[in-house]
Amino acid sequence: MAFTIMFKGGKYVTSESPMSGRSAAAELGVPIEEVAAWRVNNYARPLEWVVDGDAEAELITTRSDEGLQIYRRSLDFAFSIVCSRFLGRRAVLRHSIDGGHYWEFDDGDASQSDAYRIHAGMSEMVRHDIPIIRKVLPVDAAQRVFTKQGEREIAELFVRASMDPVEVYRCGTVYGYFCGPLVPSTGMLRHFDVIKFSHGLILQSPTEACPDGVPPFRGDVSLGEVFLDFARWLDTLGLKYLSSLHRIVADGKSQELILISEAFHSQRLSRIADEITARPGVKVVTVSGPSSAGKTTFSERLKIQLIVCGKHPVTLPMDNYYRERVDAPRDENGEYDFETPDALDLGLLRDNLSRILAGEEVVTPRYDFKMGRKVPGKAIKLGSSDILIMEGIHGLNDQVLAMLPDESRLSVFVSPLTGICIDPHNRTSTSDNRLLRRIVRDYRTRAKSATDTLISYPKVLQGARLYVFPYQNRADMMFNSALPYELGVLKGYAEPILHTVPHDSPAFGEATRLLNILRFVPSIQSDGVPNNSVIREFIGGSCLDV
Repeated sequence: MAFTIMFKGGKYVTSESPMSGRSAAAELGVPIEEVAAWRVNNYARPLEWVVDGDAEAELITTRSDEGLQIYRRSLDFAFSIVCSRFLGRRAVLRHSIDGGHYWEFDDGDASQSDAYRIHAGMSEMVRHDIPIIRKVLPVDAAQRVFTKQGEREIAELFVRASMDPVEVYRCGTVYGYFCGPLVPSTGMLRHFDVIKFSHGLILQSPTEACPDGVPPFRGDVSLGEVFLDFARWLDTLGLKYLSSLHRIVADGKSQELILISEAFHSQRLSRIADEITARPGVKVVTVSGPSSAGKTTFSERLKIQLIVCGKHPVTLPMDNYYRERVDAPRDENGEYDFETPDALDLGLLRDNLSRILAGEEVVTPRYDFKMGRKVPGKAIKLGSSDILIMEGIHGLNDQVLAMLPDESRLSVFVSPLTGICIDPHNRTSTSDNRLLRRIVRDYRTRAKSATDTLISYPKVLQGARLYVFPYQNRADMMFNSALPYELGVLKGYAEPILHTVPHDSPAFGEATRLLNILRFVPSIQSDGVPNNSVIREFIGGSCLDV
């Protein structure tokens, strides 16, 4: 019996026999090398997924953000295979730097020779066009397969996450687990590069700005050191992977982990405050970072730490300088663009800063996000020994820094820069970390549904790529606001909110992806989280003015 697959834009395909995404793409005349996967009834599926009844579908191209994610996951699989086969070493995915994935070997440093050999091995896999095949295994079979491959971490998580059966992928004789579909074969992975960086290697892949190649790598060495510092600390705690976090929770040591994690933040805050105090000419500290980085909590805690050091700090959130919503700039689609610096009332900010730095008392604004307008806020007057802490996503932007004398300012970049990996080949991305924080906060404080937050988040990411991350290397210091336990706490808040996303919503696929990641995370009660923790900025209960 004939059935119809409807595609966006009114195109459709009819068939009397089961049809795969590959066949559908051919029917539509779309080059298969441009298609990473397809979405069937709002679920992301590999191209070999077969439809045998009426359905709504969408081809996921390699130029879309979702398609690029699939491409990166597939490259990670090929990279891990080559490291094992060609070098006899196990590679561990640590985090992302400048759009590339940073890998290390678990038995020592990587060399330039390793980079060349891996690149050659991956190029060979591309030439041989090896199929990447989706397989569904019973959980006990999946455990045996991955344990035999030396990947006990993910084998343990299958059971802890109550996954049965398990969807895995096979390339040749090697199996891999990834949180989402992969491309159908290695022949599609033509664009990549392998670069020696710090103790490991950077695996570069195409980006939205450079979809037909890889962009020049501009990794910041100081950022790399922050990553390594956090990684060494996780190693000390025995927290390389989520399976380790499960064991800590099962052993009743969650509260100890919370206290140690918060002590780590306090130690880093103390060092930053000491550095500021050691520079007597500093009058303004600009705190920058992407959305949901925890900048407000950082600023409030830094203020307290500076008081301990004998200073008199005052905080000034730049979010309070947004233009009235009716005056906000719009993007090419006519929608509000709150990520550009032009979304700020820069004239008012410049006026207030010049008067504050001149010693005048200034009544600063407070932005009401629900009403979309400014109302009178707190009065600020700086004394001769006072320090102004100014925080916002554009704290390192040229237009903002131009308002401040070079000799009297110091800058800090704040972001959850890394976290615990799911397993050696799957990371919990920093953008996902910030997204979960934002979903919980927006639902609690800004009357925004998970659907609204998920739909708007790609603009937030684009804004960060354009207006925040390009300036992070200007920071004098960096603060990693990630906490090893936070996903366990956020899980209890985020899961119910994500389950409210309707099946027919364009955000449903992203909500499902996040839920699939959270299933691997153990739940941690929030009762033991201190009321000055950065996580309180998002889940509520903070004793600070956030």
